[in-house]
Amino acid sequence: MYPNDFRYTKEHEWIKVAGDEALVGVTDFAQHQLGDIIYVELPPVGKELAPRQSVGVIESVKSVSDIYAPVAGEVVAVNEALVQTADLINKDPHGKGWIVRLKIKDKKEIDGLMTAGDYEKFLEGLEH
Repeated sequence: MYPNDFRYTKEHEWIKVAGDEALVGVTDFAQHQLGDIIYVELPPVGKELAPRQSVGVIESVKSVSDIYAPVAGEVVAVNEALVQTADLINKDPHGKGWIVRLKIKDKKEIDGLMTAGDYEKFLEGLEH
């Protein structure tokens, strides 16, 4: 269910690395927990982020949640489509619902994140 070429955090973000950049979004599990997403606060392009620093906020009909950077990096692009259509995260959380693109500072940080299999085991632990 979760793409094998992504890495995952315990806060339910995903990262898909391509070269020295990566897309970041929230997982299918996260969007299910949030419910209908109505607003996404995006960071400014150029913002420097530390690992686990808040990237922005997702607001749903149920709650408001921070989105955290899985690794350190600079925001090089944001998904402007989310401004008009925040529910893209509900419809396609691992695709068109990406949130930011980061220029990664240290690719070694990726190694500390969960694989798809690790993340699925982590989720099983939450359900019990």
